[in-house]
Amino acid sequence: MCGIVGYIGSRDSVPIILDALRRLEYRGYDSAGIAVIDAAGELAGSKAEGKLSRLAERLNNGEPLSGAVGVGHTRWATHGAPSDANAHPHLDCRGHVAVVHNGIIENYSALRARLLELGHVFSSETDTEVLAHLIELHYDGDLEAAVRRTVHDVRGAYALGVISSDDPDHLVFARNGASPLVLGIGDGEMYVASDTPAILPYTRREIILQEGEIAVVGRDGFRLTDYAGTRIERDPIVITWDSTSAEKSGFKHFMLKEIFEQPQAIKETLSGRIDKHGDVHLDAEMGEITPQRLQTVSKIAITGCGTAYYAGMVGMYLLRSLVHLPVEMELASEFRYGDPVIDSTALVIAMSQSGETADTIEAVRIARNVGSGVLGICNVLGSHLTRLTDGMLYTRSGPEIGVAATKTYVSQVTALTLFALYLARLRGTTEARRLREIADGTKLLPAAVDVVLNASDEIRKVARELRKAQSVLFIGRYVNFPTALEGALKLKEISYIHAEGYPAGEMKHGPIALLDSSVPVVGIATDDRVREKMISNLMESKAREAPVIAVANRGDSEIRAVSDHVFEVPKVDELLSPIVNVIPLQLLAYHIADIEGKDVDQPRNLAKTVTVE
Repeated sequence: MCGIVGYIGSRDSVPIILDALRRLEYRGYDSAGIAVIDAAGELAGSKAEGKLSRLAERLNNGEPLSGAVGVGHTRWATHGAPSDANAHPHLDCRGHVAVVHNGIIENYSALRARLLELGHVFSSETDTEVLAHLIELHYDGDLEAAVRRTVHDVRGAYALGVISSDDPDHLVFARNGASPLVLGIGDGEMYVASDTPAILPYTRREIILQEGEIAVVGRDGFRLTDYAGTRIERDPIVITWDSTSAEKSGFKHFMLKEIFEQPQAIKETLSGRIDKHGDVHLDAEMGEITPQRLQTVSKIAITGCGTAYYAGMVGMYLLRSLVHLPVEMELASEFRYGDPVIDSTALVIAMSQSGETADTIEAVRIARNVGSGVLGICNVLGSHLTRLTDGMLYTRSGPEIGVAATKTYVSQVTALTLFALYLARLRGTTEARRLREIADGTKLLPAAVDVVLNASDEIRKVARELRKAQSVLFIGRYVNFPTALEGALKLKEISYIHAEGYPAGEMKHGPIALLDSSVPVVGIATDDRVREKMISNLMESKAREAPVIAVANRGDSEIRAVSDHVFEVPKVDELLSPIVNVIPLQLLAYHIADIEGKDVDQPRNLAKTVTVE
């Protein structure tokens, strides 16, 4: 959540920073601001509540701003409501220091009280402003040293950027916890941002700032140290995907583009991991999660947040079915408080698209503290998660800009499918013939998803009928219970229609009381071991006059007879069906939100990467 951008070079920083902030809008925000060192060597800036366009409008109409050194920020409110005053950057009393900040300063209240006693004057309700005043307090002619003393004073997970008119040749950045920062290396100029897409049009060479590090950035490069001041050497990485991957490429929204990228995302996740005999090979990627260690695992715990958690639930069913191990699910936000029963014989699988999700990172720390092995499933190379886990499976989805996860969900489920096949073969818990049958089935998934995508226009017609619903119930069983949960999440995230996902067997235990002609029921009823049970649940819904929308295999006349609308999908192995069955639900949510004129890529109150608890 939130976005930080910095620039130092010979060009005007303002258009570069605004452009980079636009590329970070997907992260979610409610205000924006910018600060530069102007031609007179003074600190100048502007900020505005609302969308970035409001800030740009101010800069174009009456508040011109320019300077070759600057920082910008998009804020997602935590301490203090969205307002001009609470927007970043925040200044010290002298107006010589400006700070932008992502995350939370946990001890800000005590720090603020101390600073007030010392005579500092505050102009916002934010926790961030204490940073500016602490830097002012510690400044003795060395900006880096002042920032270093400040980070030793504060507690919390954060990323911060500092600009000062007292040191116009440098920017200083620091990171602690799950708040990402990348440094982009140019020719006589440097860029800093919260995520790669922001600076990809300007450079492909970057350094990922890691936890507990400070970066001093100048026109001629950068210097990295830890919080104690020890120098750190790190080679840049080169980003291989180009900037067009993070553009809409003719699609109306990023979310729609990413839905249509899912066949390729599945191909990339599978690539090189299944041999011609149908055997899965992951040894080279698993790091310290060795075959010997996996042979002795007594249980598996899967953790994540939101969509990643639902992807993990599909993995739970796969692992139980193929590996016959106890597998439990725990929301990462509850893992840290729920006294998880894990030890050195357990394997924890941590799911995160960004690899920076704060609750997931904390769950991993807990697992490591008790000696559990930790396998990460993530989309971002070099992210925080990748440095904490014993082994990694990358989902290879490419950049996902839309806040509502789509292609990362199917990629995560695909990665978990590969891991379940790998572990089952390693432990000999499922016949080799059956494992190869499923592995061969994965190769058909991109084509199957393509078939569903071709029905997008038909799904839009149904969306026109459902768009005025006040509540929608999604139901599924077995491996497609998580599909129902994910379908409901997509609808509520981007259309703001209340939606709930339920295991269909629970209908008579409460939810059926909600049903009447105004509450549509979406049921996942493809051909599997629970299909007949699903038909009964759809019939129960129909008997209560609820409009019924079914996801079913082509030509299923029995399902069609009990449904008002059917989203037809190709038949695949039941253990692979969640990857195909979720596609029409993504499209349904997208089309309803689009028809209703919602902000599909940046839904209200949401952020792409949640780096605070």
